[in-house]
Amino acid sequence: MSNKKFYITTPIYYPSASPHLGHAYCTTMCDIIARGKRLRGFDTYFLTGTDEHGEKIEKNAKAKGVTPQQFVDEVATRFKDLWKAMYISNDDFIRTTDKRHVETVTKIFSRLLKQDDIYLSSYTGWYCVHEETYWTETQVGEEHLCPECHRPVEKKDEPAYFYRCQKYVDSLLKYYEENPKFITPENRKNEMVNTFIKPGLQDLCVSRTSFTWGIPVKENPKHVIYVWLDALTNYITALGYLQDDDSKFKKYWEDENCEIVHVIGADITRFHTIYWPMFLESLNLRKPNRIFVHGLLMMKDGKMSKSKGNTISAYPLIERYGVDAVRYYMALEIPFGMDGVFTPEQFVMRINQDLANNLGNLLNRTVSMINKYFNGIIPSFKSSITPLDQELEEMVKSTINKYETLSDDLKVTEAYTEVMNLVSRANKYIEETTPWALAKDENKKEQLESVMSHLSFVLFVAGMLLKPILVTKSDKIFDQLGLKEEGRVYENIHNPSCLNGLKVEKGEQLFPRLDSESEIQAITSMMNGPKEKAAA
Repeated sequence: MSNKKFYITTPIYYPSASPHLGHAYCTTMCDIIARGKRLRGFDTYFLTGTDEHGEKIEKNAKAKGVTPQQFVDEVATRFKDLWKAMYISNDDFIRTTDKRHVETVTKIFSRLLKQDDIYLSSYTGWYCVHEETYWTETQVGEEHLCPECHRPVEKKDEPAYFYRCQKYVDSLLKYYEENPKFITPENRKNEMVNTFIKPGLQDLCVSRTSFTWGIPVKENPKHVIYVWLDALTNYITALGYLQDDDSKFKKYWEDENCEIVHVIGADITRFHTIYWPMFLESLNLRKPNRIFVHGLLMMKDGKMSKSKGNTISAYPLIERYGVDAVRYYMALEIPFGMDGVFTPEQFVMRINQDLANNLGNLLNRTVSMINKYFNGIIPSFKSSITPLDQELEEMVKSTINKYETLSDDLKVTEAYTEVMNLVSRANKYIEETTPWALAKDENKKEQLESVMSHLSFVLFVAGMLLKPILVTKSDKIFDQLGLKEEGRVYENIHNPSCLNGLKVEKGEQLFPRLDSESEIQAITSMMNGPKEKAAA
């Protein structure tokens, strides 16, 4: 087991509307990574939360006839409820309206102002309320549309504080060079350098006077601290930076042996990979080890969006198919770091082919045969009775090594694909060894024992490695193998004898096979406007 530390964060979500499957995707992938690290003995801290200030929130609250605080309280609760339904194991949920956050951000702004990293000037230019981003005349074009969301932008002319970006450009580029995996995938780094840094990085506006819903600047209360200096600092305010109790900050952020990973969406790459490292340098703090840019979970007609009316909620999917199936689809269907398209057809296919036919079938066949041939007792494991046994043993070892290596490199989809390949190989192993034929020949009893013990161990290894995804079903596998709680530990993936003499217990089908046509129709009906439901 490792004594290393690991700190992982999601972006803090903007609570302007209820969360959909796209929000759940990012948080679930982070949860899978965090659970995998904990499983392997890493001291892991997992943060998520909501970014609750800004003009858009102020306007949305006014439109609903409530205060901004009432508005964000309601929507933040919806995020928390969804995380419960998805079995998200976050250690903290930071809100930028939290007192701890507000107080620390105020101190950070004052410090940067005092050391002249922030200065007062004025801003004239184009502003997108939806993206909360300023754009130049060139960027918005003749039609004055936001380059990101293509909505109309507004002309702004107001006093504002600015952060001195140019002061830190050279050291940022040096950090990129010395840490090639800082931005993943690498094409995102190239985009930041060529699109934003090389053409000449402008100083960043960090305050506003045209709205009031934000953290006031202590030295000039007419200004509120603008989104990115406020939002990005959540990663350290949640740990207690500049607070009375800063033990978590010292434990995770200040420990150079702790790996720090931010997982974000492509639309906020610039802010996390350019401005955030600069802010940290201003504060004389270490930078994250890695900023991983995941792809978008889209529908056939494009990015999932409330405004497009093409969203789907996680709730009806969880209700109908269980949380494990939904988590599995996210992890295996969409390569982590690439865009993916949600389709009812692929969702049903993943459940049927991977979970029902492959994993579920292996468990069912193995338990049934152990009951039939050995009165339900798993035979003692013996190594390399036959070449086929040896081959399977070697694949188990290889799978574990690949799983750990790929997981550490955040190649989540590839890591779990290796596990499912092992399950497929075990199903093929049954056909190759023909245990039903071995059972008819008393001289082949040792071979039959070996087949059953090898199959049982593969199921244990697969169940353990899949545990970060299959948060309820992995334990169902262990239940059917007769494995008590004390035996359900990661170290046992290297101990084939851990199942010796256990009595299997036939249980319900792990993942019942679905009728494709009716289930595709059912999922299609869930799309574009599912009803909200609170988590249990």
